[in-house]
Amino acid sequence: MSGIFSTKPIDTLIGETEGKQGLKKTLNAVDLTLLGIGAVIGTGIFVLTGVAAAQYSGPALVISFILSGIACFFAALCYAEFSSMVPVAGSAYTYSYAALGEIWAWIIGWDLILEYAVSISAVAIGWSGYAVTLLKSIGINLPVAVTAAPGAGGVVNLPAMLIIALISWLLISGVRNTSNLNGVIVVIKLAVVVLFIVLAVWHVNPTNWHPFMPFGFHGVVSGAAIIFFAYLGFDAVSTAAEETVNPQKNLPRGILYSLLICTALYIIVAGILTGVVKYTQLNNPAPVAYALAKIGINWGSALVSVGAICGITSVLLVITYGQTRIFFAMSRDGLIPEIFGRVSEKHKTPITSTVIVAIVTIIASGFLPIGIVAELANIGTLFAFIIVSIGVWVLRYRQPDRKRAFRTPWVPVVVPLAVLSCGYLVFNLQEATLIRFVVWFAIGMVVYFAYSRNHSELQKKLASEDKSVS
Repeated sequence: MSGIFSTKPIDTLIGETEGKQGLKKTLNAVDLTLLGIGAVIGTGIFVLTGVAAAQYSGPALVISFILSGIACFFAALCYAEFSSMVPVAGSAYTYSYAALGEIWAWIIGWDLILEYAVSISAVAIGWSGYAVTLLKSIGINLPVAVTAAPGAGGVVNLPAMLIIALISWLLISGVRNTSNLNGVIVVIKLAVVVLFIVLAVWHVNPTNWHPFMPFGFHGVVSGAAIIFFAYLGFDAVSTAAEETVNPQKNLPRGILYSLLICTALYIIVAGILTGVVKYTQLNNPAPVAYALAKIGINWGSALVSVGAICGITSVLLVITYGQTRIFFAMSRDGLIPEIFGRVSEKHKTPITSTVIVAIVTIIASGFLPIGIVAELANIGTLFAFIIVSIGVWVLRYRQPDRKRAFRTPWVPVVVPLAVLSCGYLVFNLQEATLIRFVVWFAIGMVVYFAYSRNHSELQKKLASEDKSVS
């Protein structure tokens, strides 16, 4: 039983990236920062701000973003240290393998599989909704039969399926192409966010900020737990480790820069949004565009809709990228079938895992009426943040002399704050979300003991060493 708690040496993890299954290194700190912004500025700012303000936080949405940002910042410091020590694909999964052992790595990997897959399908459906609305505004009316799932009054959601197929093709064609496209999209949507700020700030009515906390502080914390979905981006940045030039320096920069930039924008937009429109009117699938239309700036509203589509596209791009890299890392360790780790000879990208992720999420987004499943993604993210933060402290104790290009400051303070703040947000999620997470966890345990433990490369190595000793 003790074998399942065996850790994988960091030198071994890094050495595995140097073989023929390694990925092509092309990304720098700017690319990684844009990758993070690409994941963060999207569904959270263009969709969830309205829901969180109307149902949970009210004008205190600003405080909700600050709370989520603080929890993320503590965790980001821990991610930054890990990424500088273990520049390997797999993010929290790989970090847990190095610090806490195989069973914890599996739990996090299984958790991330659900988190990313559900997010891909949900974001694609959100993209479809924005695209259909934008086309309608210019006189192109697509029939409901091909723009909605059976449970939502249609037959199939073709736009959602097509955007996942396009994103997957881009990922297979090479990470450099993906990064270039993401960079263009990020510039567009940042321009749109700034445009909203410039246009709307003059229309802020302070009376809309009263009452400031209509649902009390509990509502503010619940709102923070909901919008945590918006901060998935820096976790996705760390999955790009093996495709990063000088990852020991560039990964921490990409993680921290993207988080700080996005948190500042979120706080500004939340304050202006709730000042322009009464929070009770913001339960809208396109709250930012709605706010500009409400004050009569229709051309600005149309531009924001275009920016929202760009924003959601880049979110889809980054989370699909992250999902495939996690599969790649888990496959290389033998915890899931080897087929998931096959790399394209031409483009040096994990082609099989990309295709499999694409097929599953295309089917889900096309035929299932999946709404905003932010809470289910959130609990997975928060759990991963907690485990990674603990892992940093454990490695400080077990390997104090190992070189760290970035060191988390005040570890005895930062780690407990990361664990407590993320844990507090977990317990403010809905009970149904907690139950679904426990069920998925139980299924994962069955899979691990029935398949993964028996195929684990680490377990095979340990068994072989035991035989040679005896």
